Amino acid sequence: MFIGALLRVREFAIAAAIVIFGAVLGVITPYFLTTGNLTALVIGLVPVTLITIGQVIVLISGGLDLSVGAVMAASGTIVGLLMLHGLSPVAAVALSLLFGVAVGLVNGLIVTRAGVSPLIATLGMMTIVRGVGLVFTEGFSVTGLTPGFAYWGQARILGLPPMVWVTLVLLIVFDLALRLTRSFRQIYYIGGNERAARLSGIPVDRVRVFTYIGSAGLSALAGVFLASRLMSGTPTAGNGLELTSIAASVIGGASLLGGEGTVLGAFLGAFLLAMVSNASVILGVSIYWQGILTGVILIVVVTLDMVLRRREGRGWGVQAAASASTRDVNQTTPVGRT
Repeated sequence: MFIGALLRVREFAIAAAIVIFGAVLGVITPYFLTTGNLTALVIGLVPVTLITIGQVIVLISGGLDLSVGAVMAASGTIVGLLMLHGLSPVAAVALSLLFGVAVGLVNGLIVTRAGVSPLIATLGMMTIVRGVGLVFTEGFSVTGLTPGFAYWGQARILGLPPMVWVTLVLLIVFDLALRLTRSFRQIYYIGGNERAARLSGIPVDRVRVFTYIGSAGLSALAGVFLASRLMSGTPTAGNGLELTSIAASVIGGASLLGGEGTVLGAFLGAFLLAMVSNASVILGVSIYWQGILTGVILIVVVTLDMVLRRREGRGWGVQAAASASTRDVNQTTPVGRT
């Protein structure tokens, strides 16, 4: 019973699935559980994790951000171009992150002030930002970056690049902030019931703009880290990451209707999808099958989640009816009569 209750918590269920899936892969192929492969898996997960953290927060607020992949690619390209024009790595990174924040601010203002659907607003922004990167580079990758810039993506601290540790810290900070701090808890209230949130005095528009700024800022940071690891900025990088981050968030327990989800759950969803992708490469499965596998996993997980929620809903309904019946009987029974 304890294990059953534990598995009803989404994070524990996904973690159990990851452990079982990893054990099965370890039996099927001896290469999966090697240090080199696991290290490559963790390093490759950094951009997806950062983008998924921002995406799940936007989803919890009831929004959606389709511009994350384009912002990541443009930021990596911008940081490269700025260094090629003589700026120091610190100044180039700062301006690249500022670009991401500006994109998020515009997204937030379009959604909250103009009342445009998040789907349309961020879809349009995705096209614009992707186009900006292509215009400045004509589709070519930016190479020849300052050697010191490689520190974040290629140096080693305890066997892993510094960008992995920075991502881990951000993951913990944002997860705890959503669970424990009053400011971040307001995001759940807005996603769960926007009207009630407004009536209770929560600055709904301001909080929503903040979520889009955070999402774009983290996407820009992902672009900087990717450029540092590859020592190049690629304007076409990150295609499909917006859907991957949404899939990871939903697998991790987020609702597309808002009000539900956790950063930890979304990360575990991203980790599970990364394992599927990694296993596909090791087993020689065509890269074109990876999208199909991701879609199948997403549909199966969401379907199971809906079935379990309906069963729990019926369970709660039966309990509520039983409680109401008992209450009615007690109310109609005269005092002192047994």
